[in-house]
Amino acid sequence: MEQRMSLVTLGVADLGRARAFYEALGWTTGAEPDDDVVFFQTGGSILALWDRGKLADDSAVPDLGGWGGVTLAHNVGSPAEVDAVLEEARAAGAQIGREAAATFWGGYSGIFIDPDGHPWEVAHNPHWTLQADGSISLAR
Repeated sequence: MEQRMSLVTLGVADLGRARAFYEALGWTTGAEPDDDVVFFQTGGSILALWDRGKLADDSAVPDLGGWGGVTLAHNVGSPAEVDAVLEEARAAGAQIGREAAATFWGGYSGIFIDPDGHPWEVAHNPHWTLQADGSISLAR
């Protein structure tokens, strides 16, 4: 297996609400209004929104509710960009789980939580290289 991830699917309670939230962040999709899954191209990977119950069934796992032990991340080029993205998420209806601040690892980050409880860390990591196309690499 190659060391890469192609797709992340978020289980959502209300697909229309979830879609509207991500579109309010400026994300675009080619999905039709009545499609049962919504795909967003995110650089070299895809983020999908799908009914939480259907996703659990398809993934062969019980849906115990609550946090699933995964936090998504969106890295940006500066602390000011972290602040701007968190404000954009707040305006779109996100709960801010942690306001942006300096981190123990030498960066700057904050957390927003989407309407279905999926946490997103918005971070500036000065130890990694963020490319113009949004891709990121561990090497500085």
